[in-house]
Amino acid sequence: MRINKYLAYKQYCTRREADMHIKNGKVELNGRIATLGDQVHEGDAVVVNLKTKRYKYVAYNKPRGKTTPENENGLFPIGRLDKDSHGLLFLTNDGRLTDRLLNPDFEHEKEYVVEVQEKLRPDFESKMSSGVDIGEYTTRPCEVHVLGESTFSIILTEGKKHQIRRMCEALGYTVVDLMRTRIMNIEIGKLTSGSAREVSDIEVRSLFSELGLS
Repeated sequence: MRINKYLAYKQYCTRREADMHIKNGKVELNGRIATLGDQVHEGDAVVVNLKTKRYKYVAYNKPRGKTTPENENGLFPIGRLDKDSHGLLFLTNDGRLTDRLLNPDFEHEKEYVVEVQEKLRPDFESKMSSGVDIGEYTTRPCEVHVLGESTFSIILTEGKKHQIRRMCEALGYTVVDLMRTRIMNIEIGKLTSGSAREVSDIEVRSLFSELGLS
C-alpha cells in the first residue's frame, strides 16, 4: 500500500495532507525519512512527526548469538551485525542519518577486531588490505593490522554482507570471533556485552560534522 494511502487509511490525515507531510520530511518509514511513492508492508514502522521531535542516539553492544534488533523502543539500527558477530550497533530515531551512514559512496569507517582459527601467515596483512576477490566483486583496499598470531583489526569503508568472513575464507582462514569496535567516531569503549549508552552531545556533533549534516 502506498504510504499516503496508508496514512489516510489509518486516519492520520488525508492523502493530500500526507503528501505534504512526506515532502516536508515529517514521515518516517522504518527509521528513515519517507519519500513519495514508498510502499508500506506488514510489519513496517511508520512514524508521523507533527511535533518537534527529540532525537536519540544510542550505542549498543550486541551480544553474540542475538539478532540485530529491528525496533528497540522506537530506535532503529543503522547497519546490522549478523547473529554470530557481536559489538557496536548505532541505534537512533533520526532518519536523516540513514543514507549518509549506510551509503558506501560516503566511505565512512567501521572498525572490527577479528580472530581466525588458523595462524596468520606473513603475507596476510598485505593480501587482506589490498582488496580481496570474493567472487562477484573485489573488496576495496582497507586498513589491516595484525594484533596476534590469529587476531587482527580491520577498518572497512564498505559494508557488503558477511564481507569480513568472506574475505578471510577467500584467503584460507575461518573466522571464530568478529567484534565491531567503532562506527566513525563512535567507539564501543568499555561498554559491556548487552548494555547500551546514550551517545554524548560532543560525539553527536562530531558525527554530524563528519557526515556533512551540521
